[in-house]
Amino acid sequence: MKTVPFGTSSAPAVISGMMRIDSKADAEIRALYDAARDAGIDFFDHADIYGGRMHYCEERFAEALELSGSEREEIVLQTKCGIVPAQGMFDFSYEHIMTQVEGSLKALRTDYIDVLLLHRPDALVEPEDVARAFDELEASGKVRAFGVSNHTPRQIDLLKTAVRQPIVANQLQLSITHAPIIAQPVAANMASEDQSVVRDGGGIVEYCRTGGITVQAWSPFQGGFFTGVFLGDPEYAELNAVIDRLAAAYDVTPIAIATAWITRHPAKMQVVLGTTTPERVRDAAAGADIEITRAEWYELFRAAGHVLP
Repeated sequence: MKTVPFGTSSAPAVISGMMRIDSKADAEIRALYDAARDAGIDFFDHADIYGGRMHYCEERFAEALELSGSEREEIVLQTKCGIVPAQGMFDFSYEHIMTQVEGSLKALRTDYIDVLLLHRPDALVEPEDVARAFDELEASGKVRAFGVSNHTPRQIDLLKTAVRQPIVANQLQLSITHAPIIAQPVAANMASEDQSVVRDGGGIVEYCRTGGITVQAWSPFQGGFFTGVFLGDPEYAELNAVIDRLAAAYDVTPIAIATAWITRHPAKMQVVLGTTTPERVRDAAAGADIEITRAEWYELFRAAGHVLP
């Protein structure tokens, strides 16, 4: 498995996401975990809200795997906090962050979280509150690294006015078909094209590259915002024809090409898998080790319907 820079170290280019394990039996979760490890993935992504109630998927992960101390040291556990579904709000207050981390530690049956991400941006965020929480969590050894999810450049800059720890990751939605963070700058200054409209504060990928922040691409195979997978979808016939041809040329499955399109980007992103099927984990992970050409990358970009001036 190819690795990418991550904080002061490195991490696999593909992450196994645990959002959908709530209905899986212990044996199925273990099979998913084993498939990921066999594919070179030692990085597992959680969030406190996954599973329909707070910390449920974190609990299922720990219950099913019963990791020994040595096994725990071999993997990276990442989780997120900040969304409060029961109250229909986001919360980056000191109290909420501290409470949710304690809940995640208990659910995951671990003494520390490797990476904590702030989930969707809290409009009422007070950077000093976040800084206080991060400082205490770092000093106690309960969290080793910090990042964000779905944040714009200016939102990260605001946090940095008080937060002293490096922001090591920003988890953002990205797939071949849902790629405004890449497609918008390509069409910059084209007033007649909707693609040119800035929706995220502008230049988030470039901002992360210059700031040493690893982009983690979530929903890497979704056509849009949870609108369904584009692979094999007749709505994306032209794109799938290109994907199928490249898959045959590289002797991999189509999902590997969809992965390779993201990992080919020089930002050295991570792909966050959402699948709970071991075979799809293996097939997708294989794409990280494929270096598609510049011409192939742009062919996929155009086939997805993005404007290339």
